[in-house]
Amino acid sequence: MTLEPGSLRTPLCDLLGCEYPIILAGMGGVARAELAAAVANAGGFPTLGMVREAPSLIASEIRAYRRLSNRPFAVNLIPAATDPGLLDQQIETCLAMEVEVFSFFWDVVPEAVARVKTAGALLLHQVGTLRAAREAEAAGADVLIAQGQDAGGHVHGRTPTFDLLRAVLETTALSVVASGGISNGKGLARALSFGAQGVQCGTAFLATAESFAHDYHKQRVVTAQGEDTVLTDGFVLNWPKGSVVRVLRNSVTETFGPALMGHDPERIAHEVIARDGLIPRLRQSTDSPLRTTTGDLEQMPLYCGTGAGEIDEIVPAAQRLNTLCAEAQARLASGRQTPVGRT
Repeated sequence: MTLEPGSLRTPLCDLLGCEYPIILAGMGGVARAELAAAVANAGGFPTLGMVREAPSLIASEIRAYRRLSNRPFAVNLIPAATDPGLLDQQIETCLAMEVEVFSFFWDVVPEAVARVKTAGALLLHQVGTLRAAREAEAAGADVLIAQGQDAGGHVHGRTPTFDLLRAVLETTALSVVASGGISNGKGLARALSFGAQGVQCGTAFLATAESFAHDYHKQRVVTAQGEDTVLTDGFVLNWPKGSVVRVLRNSVTETFGPALMGHDPERIAHEVIARDGLIPRLRQSTDSPLRTTTGDLEQMPLYCGTGAGEIDEIVPAAQRLNTLCAEAQARLASGRQTPVGRT
C-alpha cells in the first residue's frame, strides 16, 4: 500500500465504503445509532455496539441508524461471550435486516464466522493475540483489527498496540486495522506508516456529544491521563472469569489494592448500585454508565484507553474525526511519518 503525501485513503476505505480509514469501535451501550451515524456522515466507518443486546433493540437501532445515514455500517457482536440462543437470534435479526458487515470480538467462534460469511456478509474480527489473528483468518475473516492492551474496555491480549500490529502484519495478507490508545492524528499516521490500513477508535468517540455514554463518564475521560487507567479483571460479572478491562481508577479499583487480577465472579456479591430504568446494575459488573443510568456512577467501570490524555473536551463526533484526519494528513505531508506499508 502506497499513500500519496497527505492522503489518508487506503484500500480499507474502498472495501468498507468510507472516506477515511477510521472505524468507530463497537462499544457496547455507547456506540448506538446517533454516534454511528455522526461518524458515518463525517466520512468514517461506524459500528453499532450490540453485544448481548436483545434482537428488538438491535432492530430498532438499525432502523434509527438508517433514518440518520445511508452509509454502510457494521454491527458488533461477541459470539464467545453471548448465550448461543441469543447469538442465533441476534445474527438472524441482522441478516433479516440485510446487515452487510459484521464485527466480532473475543475468542474466534468458527461457526458464527461461517454463518455470516455464508450469507455473503463482510467480517471484521478484532483480535488481541497473534494466535487469535491466525484463527480468525483461517475461519474466514476479511479484516483483522489488532487490539493492543492500550485499549479501553474489554482487552483480549497483553501486547502493546503497535507491537501487536507489527506482528499481525508480518503474518497475514489481510487488511489490518490498529486499535488501542489511538486518540489523535499522530497515532493514525503512525499506524499507517507501520502498514495498517486504518485505525479503530473507541475512547476518542466516547467523549463526544453523540455518544450514549453518561456525561459523568465523558467528563472523567476528558480530565484523565493515560496513567489514570488500569487493567483489571475485577469488573467481571456478566462476562467469563478472567476477562480483563481497562478502566479509570475509582473507589472500586482502590479496594483491590495491588490485586487487580484474579477476581472470581462466583465470589463477588451481587450488590445493586445503579439502574437503567427497571434494570439493576451490579457493583463489579461490566455495565458502564449510560445516558439512562441513575445511581452510584462512580463505582461503575469507566472504560478508557491510554490515549485519554489527548482528549481535553467533549465535541461533536464529526469534529473529532476531522481533527484526527487533519493532524494525520499534516504529519504525513511534512514527512514526520513516512508511509512504509505493504504494496
